[in-house]
Amino acid sequence: MHARLVAATTTAFVGAATLLTPTCDARAGGVREQPVVIAHRGASAYAPENTLPAIDKAARLGFSWVENDVQRTKDGELVVIHDDSLKRTTNVEQVFPGRAPWKVKDFTAAEIARLDAGSWFGSAYAGTRVPTLKQYVRCVEDNHENLFLELKNPELYPGIERQTLDLLSNEGWLDQPHLGRLIVHSFSADSLRIVHDLKPAVTTGFLGTPKMGDLQKYAGFTDLVDSSHSTISKNYVAAAHAFVGPHGKRLRVFTWTVDDAATARTVAGYGVDGVITDKPDVVRAALNKP
Repeated sequence: MHARLVAATTTAFVGAATLLTPTCDARAGGVREQPVVIAHRGASAYAPENTLPAIDKAARLGFSWVENDVQRTKDGELVVIHDDSLKRTTNVEQVFPGRAPWKVKDFTAAEIARLDAGSWFGSAYAGTRVPTLKQYVRCVEDNHENLFLELKNPELYPGIERQTLDLLSNEGWLDQPHLGRLIVHSFSADSLRIVHDLKPAVTTGFLGTPKMGDLQKYAGFTDLVDSSHSTISKNYVAAAHAFVGPHGKRLRVFTWTVDDAATARTVAGYGVDGVITDKPDVVRAALNKP
């Protein structure tokens, strides 16, 4: 049973408030907000990625945003796992030795539920399971956290956009209060267009670094670009901010995966709106340091 501690919930709200507190930027001669810090695949430096313990760890550290990856099983269940293969983060080779290359899409939900998704990370997490998306969003809700959901490899799973939105709707995540706590992102522009067409109210993010000349086109269907930190600059962020996304707000820039203090301060200096990290506590400390 994953943690449902009141203390974790309280800490998450405090952490969110701290991250969004305006801070003085002497160079700009004004006030700016610190970037939002998103726990990548949960607090994945401290617990096995994309698992319920990783969500709980993020909450205990005081972070309200968690990122995850969604794929689909052979029998149509949405599950939370990053790779299209089960090999790296489960014991699938031992449980099903004759079924290489162990693709998620080739296993049923019941088969995946048998796998250990924690021992690879550490013995303390032995027996941790690959969560279904339903289990995952319920854990996020229990912790009063926010969800940054990636549609992973959507080309492998036709219709996953509608299926994911249907599940989120059934779990109450598409009502007005939850829409402010949800971002759906993907490397697939086509997938994001489908999400935007099906549910225009959902905030979407494109994973990648479009050319500056293409940013206006992306602003037609996505609210933010989510770029590798090595591919952006202060000029790029400023160029993105010049456009208005589909919800009438400036096109935002998030960046990944930032795990050290120096890089965190660098991208904050670029003016990014969000930082995705395996080590959210390290990034928070770096950004809050005078």
